[in-house]
Amino acid sequence: MGIENLDRIFDPKSIAVVGASEREGSIGAAIMGNILAGGFKGELHPINLEFEKVWGLPVKRGVADLASAPDLVLIATPIHTSPQIVETCAKAGVGAAVILSAGGKETGEAGRIIEQEILKAAQGSKLRIVGPNCTGFISAASKLNASFANQLPLEGKTAFISQSGSIFTSILDLSLKERIGFSHFISLGGMLDVDFGDTIDYLGGDYRVGSILLYMENLSRIRNFMSAARGVSRIKPIIAFKAGRTGPGSMAALSHTGALAGEDAIYDAAFERAGILRVKTFEELFDCAELLARHSRPAKPDLAILTNAGGPGVMAADALADYGVAPARLSSETLERLDAILPPYRSRGNPVDLLANAGPERYCAAVDICLSAPEVSGLLLMLSPHSLSRPLETAQAVADLLKERKKKGSIPPVIGAWIGGPGVEGGRSVFNEEGIPTFDSPERAVRAFMDLFHHARALEILQQIPPRLPEEIRFDRETAQKIISGKEERCTLSECESKNLLQAYGIPVNPTRFVDSGNEVWRIAKEIGFPVVMKIDSPDILHKSDCGGVRVDLSTEIEVYQAYGEMMERIRTAHPHARISGVTVQPMIKGRGYELIVGAKRDRDFGPVILFGMGGVATELLRDRATGLPPLNRLLARRLMEKTKAWELLKGYRGYPAADIVKVEEILIRLSQLVTDFPEIEEIEINPLIITEKGIIGVDARTILSPALSKGPLHLVISPYPNEQERRAVAKSGEPLSIRPIRPEDAPLFVEMFHALSPQSVYFRFFSAVKSLRHEMLARFTQIDYDRETALVALRKSPEGAEEMLGVARVILERNGKEAEFAVLVRDSWQGKGVGAELLQRCLDIAKARGIEKVWGIVLPENRNMIALGKKLGFNVKRDPESGDFLLTILF
Repeated sequence: MGIENLDRIFDPKSIAVVGASEREGSIGAAIMGNILAGGFKGELHPINLEFEKVWGLPVKRGVADLASAPDLVLIATPIHTSPQIVETCAKAGVGAAVILSAGGKETGEAGRIIEQEILKAAQGSKLRIVGPNCTGFISAASKLNASFANQLPLEGKTAFISQSGSIFTSILDLSLKERIGFSHFISLGGMLDVDFGDTIDYLGGDYRVGSILLYMENLSRIRNFMSAARGVSRIKPIIAFKAGRTGPGSMAALSHTGALAGEDAIYDAAFERAGILRVKTFEELFDCAELLARHSRPAKPDLAILTNAGGPGVMAADALADYGVAPARLSSETLERLDAILPPYRSRGNPVDLLANAGPERYCAAVDICLSAPEVSGLLLMLSPHSLSRPLETAQAVADLLKERKKKGSIPPVIGAWIGGPGVEGGRSVFNEEGIPTFDSPERAVRAFMDLFHHARALEILQQIPPRLPEEIRFDRETAQKIISGKEERCTLSECESKNLLQAYGIPVNPTRFVDSGNEVWRIAKEIGFPVVMKIDSPDILHKSDCGGVRVDLSTEIEVYQAYGEMMERIRTAHPHARISGVTVQPMIKGRGYELIVGAKRDRDFGPVILFGMGGVATELLRDRATGLPPLNRLLARRLMEKTKAWELLKGYRGYPAADIVKVEEILIRLSQLVTDFPEIEEIEINPLIITEKGIIGVDARTILSPALSKGPLHLVISPYPNEQERRAVAKSGEPLSIRPIRPEDAPLFVEMFHALSPQSVYFRFFSAVKSLRHEMLARFTQIDYDRETALVALRKSPEGAEEMLGVARVILERNGKEAEFAVLVRDSWQGKGVGAELLQRCLDIAKARGIEKVWGIVLPENRNMIALGKKLGFNVKRDPESGDFLLTILF
């Protein structure tokens, strides 16, 4: 249901509390007291069967007794009463219910049954449900404390969403101590309905929210979560603390790929793909909250360290080194300015040693110099207490200086580390009052700064434009379908079948022949050409090398014949119950090279997960791997490789040849498409994928099939490119056109088309005189969420053979999930040739098929062609008497 009715939760005009009470220690009393104490200005209706008045307010016996349906109902009665209350709310037209009671699925089967009854009671209505087993929520802007917590946070622009009630109250308590403002505190509890994705979606559209913090233990509706997070993280930072990092994997390991693609690594990959910064500890989550509330993100990790003691400066530099970076290299100009104010016997460089006798004046002078240094992206200000230091006075002087500097313009992030106990507590308080994040150790301060930088880097990567492959890649889906179809409930493909499947998707493999007879094996080997490799073919033997099931470098017919007999005898002894089909024979790959593993595993929650790393027999020993989520493009494939030590080998290392990086990217993209197209693939693995100076080839492959958990492409948590929307068309001139969804790689074509537009066409589309496309805008236009937006482009081949973009039309889903806005842009030389009509009509067809009820757009009165097109396609055209613009609307 998306964000439907969520405004009636977080910004309600009327609230009913079922179970309202004055009995000390009861949930109903706590909720009522907190709502009244918070200053909520809307209507408040206590519901109780026993009392006439509660907290001085008249009591009703039930929600149905109210004169009109409230926006929000808070249920503070035992959970077994919830189904009946929810049913009453649904019939009355209530917007939302928050079930505070525990006793849901966390208690076992009985709780799961109650939750199903609650869902059934709400079925067919638009009632939204938060909980059960939640602490409630706080909305600072609405002055609404609908939670167990007995205090409101300071007002700010950070929202906190938690599955845990104890984490909810702990973060709230700490925020008051550190004087950090929050816009919302939201406890989701059991997430029977409203979940992380819904709340991220809602908060992403709230101008009062600047950043979002998450505490999560698990996810529901992961595709919805990923879609919401990917959209919101581009404009608002999202920080997540996912508990349970060391939990077991979501499925038993059935191969190297299954063993290496652990659950926590998959969460890491998902968060990175969604632009979410993941933190590892409760402390780090709170530190991030403090920084995000008070600072912009640094473009570089160039930190200047100012300290009155040498030891903490060294500790800070060591902490930076743990992240692979060094303190900022100060320019000669900056060092000369520092020389003028600091004693000559100090150590010259960064960390900047202010010496033990540094007072407020010297400290402020050094801070002022570093703030003006263009090479500095952030400042870490440290002070250790001793007889010569003046922590309180120094902190106050620095705070005053920063306040004055901010009046003159933006400054880089400034972090304090006043190290010690009571002696520096006054200085810390001053920093907190003035919005300067301060920590009790150099390591903690450095970690917070690097988190800030990593988030900035994640957003930059999220908006990078991926390059195209040199040639368009094609796949033989028909052949792959024949290999996969008709298999038993769950099965392991033979090596030959696996390689044929990979070949159908253009992945290079070593040609392999199957043999089931010792009398034939030497003849097949001779046909292939010596030397050869022989492997046992058995669906029950996973690691062939471990049991003597692989023989390499066989150079004669006799060697092959003898190896076959020895292998069969050894395998039957080691695995007497294994099914033995025969052996495979393939050419021996020679030459100086190295081995990789490339594979995919189907995770129960996240669908297919791609794995890349060092391969061969030592795969699990080395555990050099990275995981990613499909679909992939060249940029994502490159990023996956860069996370591994294998990346250094791929670039060429100590005489080993550099790999064809583009070819490896292509293999990853092809594998990604294979598991996208066939949700029946439970696991698939190429190990090893050998790289030599002669090229890249997969020499062993394994595939496990089982019934799909969901129909493709819904088995992916990130919407893939919708191939089914590709069409051929013909312009009025008779020229053939290609109509297809826009791709991230289309950015250069989009820019070329934009620069070919007349100023009038630009003004008609953007309602202003846009001279150029900012990078962020270009990424927004080309890197779309196919679940939430339809954007089709019309392309043609130029006389020189290059692709040329002629126009683009898009239908953008609104937050209510039922309405969408359209936009059309056509190159001037192609206007009036039917391109815009073709694009928009197809967009409308897709919108209608997806259940969108209304598509609308605003058109300037001068844009007569667009008004005429709207009438032609069946839009209702109505002029706004105030603005003079035309509103075009079509209902389905």
